[in-house]
Amino acid sequence: MDAIEELHANRDLPDARLREIIEGDVCEPELFAKAAEVCGGYYGKDIYVRGLIEFTNYCKNNCYYCGIRRDNHNLERYRLGQDEILACCAEGYELGYRTFVLQGGEDAAVTDAMVCALVAEIKKLYPDCAVTLSLGERPRASYSAFRDAGADRYLLRHETANAAHYRALHPESMRLENRKRCLWDLKEIGYQVGSGFMVGSPYQTTECLIEDLRFLQDLQPDMIGVGPYIPHRDTPFRDHPGGDLRVCLRIIAILRLLFPSALIPATTALGTVDARGRELGIGAGANVIMPNLSPVHVRKHYALYDNKICVSEGAAECRACLESRVVPMGYRIVTDIGNRVHSPNS
Repeated sequence: MDAIEELHANRDLPDARLREIIEGDVCEPELFAKAAEVCGGYYGKDIYVRGLIEFTNYCKNNCYYCGIRRDNHNLERYRLGQDEILACCAEGYELGYRTFVLQGGEDAAVTDAMVCALVAEIKKLYPDCAVTLSLGERPRASYSAFRDAGADRYLLRHETANAAHYRALHPESMRLENRKRCLWDLKEIGYQVGSGFMVGSPYQTTECLIEDLRFLQDLQPDMIGVGPYIPHRDTPFRDHPGGDLRVCLRIIAILRLLFPSALIPATTALGTVDARGRELGIGAGANVIMPNLSPVHVRKHYALYDNKICVSEGAAECRACLESRVVPMGYRIVTDIGNRVHSPNS
C-alpha cells in the first residue's frame, strides 16, 4: 500500500512515511485528489464562509515573526468600539454570513467584561449565528466567562509543538506549555476548538512539522488552520525566506486525511503568496474561507505579514469575489453556521 492510501485507510502513518509526503516524495496530484475526495465525502461541494472582524491590533506580546508585535513602533494602532463591531456584523449578516470571527492581538484594554458584553449582544441580535473568538492566551476563567456569554468557537494556533522551535520564535516571557494549556482548557470548557501552525517559519524542520501533526492528533481540534510563513519588514525575521506554497498544500492534504471531518480554511496567507492560493487550498482539501468584514480603513493596520491581500475591497466585493473563485471549480459558498460534520454524507 502506498503512503497516500495507507494514510487514508489508517488516518495515520509512521514518521518516516509522513516525511515522504511532506518533502514531496509522493505524487502531488494523487495526494490532492484523495484529500478533496475525502473532504467531499463529508461536505460535498460546500465551502463555508466566516466573517472575520479584526477589531484590535494592539498586542502585549513580542513574537519575532508577527507584524503587530508590541515593539513594532511603525504600526498605526487601532481598536474598534462595540458599535463599530456590531456594524460589521450587520453588514456581514446581510451578505449571508452566519459565523463572526472576532480576532485581535492580546490587548490588555480588551477586558473580559467587554468581550462578554460584545458576545452576548451579537448572540442576542443574531441568534442563528456562531461567534468565534481569537484573542490569544487567557486564563481558564476568562474562557469560561466567554463561553457562558455565548461564544461557540475559539481559534488559537499553537504555531509549533516543538519546544526548541517555539523558543526560537518567541521571547522568554512566552511558554509553549501555557499555549497548550489554553487549548486543553478550551476543549474541556466545551468550545469548538481551532488550532494550527505556520508552514516554513524560521528554523522549522520536517521533524517540527511531524511533531505539529502529532500534537494535533492528541488535541483532535475541530478546526485546523495552516498557512505559509510570510515575513514582515518590521520584525526580527524580516530577512528570512517565506514558507513554500507546495509544502503548505501538502500539509493541508495530510491534515484532511488525518482529520477527515475537520474544518480546514484556505487561508488569506495562501492567497497572498499565490493569486490562486485559496483555490489551490480548496483543491488540496480545504473547505472554509474567512473573508474580512473589518472596516476598510483599518484593514491595512492588521498587518501580521507583508502584502496581505483584500485590504481595500469592501465586504460586498469580497463576497462577490469568493463566488467568482469557487463556482468555476464546481463548489458553492454556503451561508449557514457551518458546524463540523462528524460522519460522512451518504
